[in-house]
Amino acid sequence: MSDTREGAPVSRWLQLAFGVICMCMIANMQYGWTFFVNPMQERHGWDRAAIQIAFTLFVVTETWLVPIEGWFVDKYGPRIVTLFGGALCAIAWVMNSYATSLTTLYIAAAIGGTGAGAVYGTCVGNSLKWFPDRRGLAAGITAMGFGAGSALTVVPIQAMIKSQGYEAAFFYFGIGQGLIVMLLALFLVAPKKGEVPEVARVSQSKRDYKPSEMVRTPIFWVMYAMFVMMAAGGLMATAQLGPIAKDFKIAEVPVSLLGITLPALTFAATLDRVLNGVTRPFFGWVSDHIGRENTMFLSFGIEGVGIYALSVFGQDPIAFVILTGLVFFAWGEIYSLFPATCGDTFGSKYAATNAGLLYTAKGTAALIVPYTSIITTWTGNWHAVFIAAAALNILAALMAVFVLKPMRAAYVKKEPAGLATAPAH
Repeated sequence: MSDTREGAPVSRWLQLAFGVICMCMIANMQYGWTFFVNPMQERHGWDRAAIQIAFTLFVVTETWLVPIEGWFVDKYGPRIVTLFGGALCAIAWVMNSYATSLTTLYIAAAIGGTGAGAVYGTCVGNSLKWFPDRRGLAAGITAMGFGAGSALTVVPIQAMIKSQGYEAAFFYFGIGQGLIVMLLALFLVAPKKGEVPEVARVSQSKRDYKPSEMVRTPIFWVMYAMFVMMAAGGLMATAQLGPIAKDFKIAEVPVSLLGITLPALTFAATLDRVLNGVTRPFFGWVSDHIGRENTMFLSFGIEGVGIYALSVFGQDPIAFVILTGLVFFAWGEIYSLFPATCGDTFGSKYAATNAGLLYTAKGTAALIVPYTSIITTWTGNWHAVFIAAAALNILAALMAVFVLKPMRAAYVKKEPAGLATAPAH
């Protein structure tokens, strides 16, 4: 049975749907974290920067172990890795609910990061394999689950934290999310030869590069550096959104937009997650048509301007909601553009491992997050952090068209047997 005359089986859309739901279930582990920071600080008296080390440990383990998890996916298939990841995610948040020391919090963060990375890397890698003809769109839709998956739970999590305590929120959401991932894992499979189309609108490799070959290419390291630059600012906003709103003294200020009235932080967090999800398939689709690097230049530039504007106007509650939405909209697409570009350049066979290696750039960027709290303590405000993040985004935008694009073009000419532009459907 086929969904189109291209011969692509309907099952690839089901696989994409399963992957998206799994991503939704692990989204709170990153995007819901900001709601727990202040309650933990108030309950235990822990320093905010010390609490955010747990976030960094989560992101580091979530990203740096993905190449290993991707190797298991490429070799044994997506099912067992996702099942394992879902179990670890549940265990981690249950541990958070009982943590009375920073050490326990850090161990739980490492366990949760390992689990979330297993799920994330598997689902993105699997989508690249099922959709070689639409990598930007497929990676974007899959990543959308992670970006927007927590939008519907912003209000419930905050409500449970206020009514029952943050420990209960960690416990019940952790178990629920983990069980759903484990159930869906049973239905995940990789495509067999001949099940998917082999042509696309953009320049793609006609051979599959092993991870050991990929890491020896300058193109990989240029993409890696750009990924770090872009991820740093977005992770700072993700982890510090609650503290930023509190320091701006607008967290509980009512904001009315589009006929909806919510506290500024709640409104911003909900809108941010929706836009952070929508941007991934949107810019992925755009990149399938106008090219990866051109799309990077456009979106990265918007991100840089948005972060700078947030530093200037963010203390106004309405501006805070709108500008954080813009920041997340222009940031989330990195999780579709970079995996798609990696798949285009280095092939499908080792897509999970190769994309996983590139994804470790997010972990590298996460090392910067705790320092943002330290910088704000030294300077007394967030301005320096915002300026640095904006500058990195503008630099990445320029690198996309003036460094990465000509490098990939030269690579096509140098190795005509390895890369070629195939006709569109």
